[in-house]
Amino acid sequence: MATRGPDGGDVSPKGDPAGFTHVIDDRTIAIPERAGNKRMDGFHNLLHDSRVALIFLVPGQGYTLRVNGRARLVTDAPFFDEMVVRGHRPLLAMVVEIDEVFNHCPKAFMRSGAWKPQTWQPESVMPYAELAKAKWRASDPPEEVDAHYSPEAYERSLYPSGD
Repeated sequence: MATRGPDGGDVSPKGDPAGFTHVIDDRTIAIPERAGNKRMDGFHNLLHDSRVALIFLVPGQGYTLRVNGRARLVTDAPFFDEMVVRGHRPLLAMVVEIDEVFNHCPKAFMRSGAWKPQTWQPESVMPYAELAKAKWRASDPPEEVDAHYSPEAYERSLYPSGD
């Protein structure tokens, strides 16, 4: 999701199980908000400028789907009940009135090998906990940072209570 606010732009990933984007009609979709870093920069930007650009990635598919439109935030709607995941109903959703939809060719994904695990090199990039210790959690105990950013901790926090 890409937005623009008074201080610049923001790009923020959104995601849930397959089908998380609710189709309201031929020109309108809704995307539930889920707990993330609790900054909500993109949503704050929408209060300034309603334009939004979305790019949908489908694992295993080379093409991407792009959607451009205008968004508004809603705190309740009948479709919220259809957005429940693991017992968690969203508290907020972004409703997008679509201006245009188009696909991109798969060449970038083909070049990158993004969907070919045999090409992945996770050891060639800094682990997220190491990045956090180097950039914004340098004064925290290293074992606390490692525990906070562990895959198990992230799995537990995907759908926290009160989401």
